Amino acid sequence: MVIDTLQKLFKRDLEKLKLEISLYSDEKNLWVIDKNIANSAGNLCLHLVGNLNTYIGAEIGKTGYIRNRDLEFSQKNIPQQQLIKMVEDTITVVEDGLNKLNENDLEKEYSLLVFKEKTSTGFFLIHMAAHLDYHLGQINYHRRLLDN
Repeated sequence: MVIDTLQKLFKRDLEKLKLEISLYSDEKNLWVIDKNIANSAGNLCLHLVGNLNTYIGAEIGKTGYIRNRDLEFSQKNIPQQQLIKMVEDTITVVEDGLNKLNENDLEKEYSLLVFKEKTSTGFFLIHMAAHLDYHLGQINYHRRLLDN
């Protein structure tokens, strides 16, 4: 039940991320920062892709993905269609990773220590869904404010 719900939420929100990225009328605006907006939509997209490929792909799905978190915030001017393809690939990684779990796995300790305290896999996956939504909202505002 919970895994099915998480799969639906991740799929829904990653599809929304693809839509948000595609709605930029000028793809250069994906990389704009202004005043107190420290991260561009493009960099937030890269961060979400890196995050999900690390914590669900590499850790749960055993994909072999190696993260370079610094690049998520320093790379610029990746074409809009390439970002969309990265999100599409991440949808597959998340689906495949979550398909490896059963409900009992959610109660087990997550394999990495990410916070100050150990967490269950279920707790961490719910955190990941909330993290995705947090940045998805930022991207939506970024687009509406800075894609003139």
